[in-house]
Formats: sequence, structure tokens, C-alpha cells
Amino acid sequence: MQNFVFHNPTLIQFGEGSIGKLSKLIPSEAKVLFIYGGGSIKVNGVYDQVIEQLKHFDYVEFSGIEANPEYQTAMQAIEIGRDNDSDFILAVGGGSVADAGKFIAAGIPFDSEPWDILCGARVSKALPIGCILTLPATGSESNTSAVVNRSELKQKKAFSSKFVQPQFAILDPTVTYTLPERQLINGVIDPFVHVVEQYLTYPVNAMVQDRFAESIMQNLIELGPCVFEPNNYTNRANLMWNATQALNGLIGAGVPQDWSTHMIGHELTALYELDHAATLAIILPRLLTAKKQQKRDKLLQYAERVWHLDISNEDEAIQQAIESTETFFRSLGMKTRLSEYDIGDDAPELVMQGLIKNGYSKLGEHGDITPEDAADIVRQSL
Repeated sequence: MQNFVFHNPTLIQFGEGSIGKLSKLIPSEAKVLFIYGGGSIKVNGVYDQVIEQLKHFDYVEFSGIEANPEYQTAMQAIEIGRDNDSDFILAVGGGSVADAGKFIAAGIPFDSEPWDILCGARVSKALPIGCILTLPATGSESNTSAVVNRSELKQKKAFSSKFVQPQFAILDPTVTYTLPERQLINGVIDPFVHVVEQYLTYPVNAMVQDRFAESIMQNLIELGPCVFEPNNYTNRANLMWNATQALNGLIGAGVPQDWSTHMIGHELTALYELDHAATLAIILPRLLTAKKQQKRDKLLQYAERVWHLDISNEDEAIQQAIESTETFFRSLGMKTRLSEYDIGDDAPELVMQGLIKNGYSKLGEHGDITPEDAADIVRQSL
């Protein structure tokens, strides 16, 4: 196992009725910038609950955060926060709203152009942030990372800073009852691939991380067909908690990580506005196929422990594990080919150009995936 530091200070308030604890979690003198997405929180009752909890606070609202949070939209929120001397960010929504909240929290006190944050500038301070999660998927509510899209540049960029770790996250599974099927599918696939990115690399004898990762993947495989059952608290609670555990830092501590599927997927989202989870479902099977020799030992472990396959014929077991992964995605109703989204033969070249433009020349746990290699993976995904 590699050396590591693990510290996750986010307080999790979990369970039905948890939004009623909000007023006790925000500092009493805080000037709150309350951000959210579209109108869904006004339909499912979350908005009214939040307003009730904020009635004794000085707060201002900002709505319109997109499913892939846009830089220009976040910049509008930054200006509103600055104009109102906001000193606390409350992000209510899914991972995209949490990501936007992190960028806004870092951007309000940032001395230079906030775009620099997404280009590698060091974040030395940020406003405190709290989250109310309405869509389980990304785990952003309890980690230090965020991704922001800039459509006019066709770029989707990530940043990470300990200063944007949420102070608290409220997780009430009942707020997922009104989610559309598409979002529930994303909510299963996104955390599944998050685990894969931290697990399917090479062995470092990290027993806790491996077994924990395998249990989350098995849980998501089991939950997948059940998650569409309406108003099933047990299923939604387990989906929400598994998604949080998939990317809160624990299973990634002390192990090599990949994230090339995500980097390629981000380019596809920037180019074609595909859902993040959709890009992961498309790219992952082809990437595992392309790197099956480099990932051989962990793929065999994955085949045996997660899919319960006979690994006496190793090559066959690896192939079956990759096929089982794609079959799982498709069983949920997710498309796994670019052609199913009417995306044509120009995609490989455009993804390669985007990776080069963004400086991603060496992807993967070994740094052995070039933009040209990524283009070939995309070509195999058409």
C-alpha cells in the first residue's frame, strides 16, 4: 500500500427529515448565497424546506445551475455573492450544483480571473460551503473536487482544493422519489465507474480499499434493477450512501488511480453535451479492453470477486468481466455506443484535439495513454 493522508471533515446528516437540521449547521451570523439548479426543488418540496430553515438568515438566491455547470453561469453567481458580501455557500441539488458551489466558493475571494482556478492556479482560500444532496451520483458533497464546463471554448475542466471540502452534507433519500428514470440510471453508473477508476489499476496489497471498493460495486449491481421502484426508501437510501462512499477519499487512499475514462468522457460532454455518466458507460468497456494487459491482475480480481467468474481461463475471464460490465450498463437502459447518440466519425479526432489543448498528454495510472491512444479508444466506441 502506498503512503497516504486521509482526512474527510464533512459532517453527513443522513436520513428522512434531515433538511430540518439545516439551520443548526450554518453559522448563525452567516450571509448565505443559496444556489440551485432548475425548478425541480420547487416541485419536490425541497425549496420550501430550505426557505423555512433560512428564514432567520441573511441570504440571497441564485438559480439556473446547469447539469454540466457552466463557467459563465457560475461567474454570475460569483458577482452576486460579492455584491451581497456573502460568506457562506449553500448548494442544493446534485453533483453539478455542488461542483458549481465549490467553484463559486473559491471564486468569490479569488484575486485574479477565476478561470485560472480551472487552469491550475492555486486556491489558497474559499468561502465555507454546505450541500443538500438531491441526486446521488457524483460524491461531490463530501470531497474536494469539482468540474466546470465552458461551452464557448468546448472545454470541461476540473480542480481540487482542500478549501472547498463541504463542511456538511444533508442526505435525505426521500428527495430522490421524484427523480426521473434517466437520473436514477446516472446515479448508479456514475459511482460505479468512480470505484472502477480507483480500483482497476494494479495491485498494491490494499486489502481494506479493495474489499470496500468491491462491496460498493456489488451493492450497485444489486441495487441497479431495484432503484426504479417508486418510493422505496431502503433502495434509495442505499443508493445515496453508496454513491457518497464511492468518492469520499477512502477507497482511493494509498492506491494508484486511473481517471482516464473520466478525462475522455469530459471531452465528449464538452463536445456533445452528453450526460457525464453516459460518456463513462461508452468509454469504460473500450478502455478496459485497450489496457487489459496493464490491468490484468486487477481485472482478474474484479472478474472473480465482483462478477463471481471462473478465472481458470484468465483471458476468457477478463473478457467476460468487461462484457458483464457493459451488459450491466445496458440492463439499466444506458446506451454504450456513440453511434446510438448519432455521434459520427469525427469524434476521435475532436477528443484528441481537446485533450492536447487541455494538456492531458499522459493519462492513466501509468501515464501511458496518449491523446492518440484516447482517439483510438473513442474510435472503438463509435
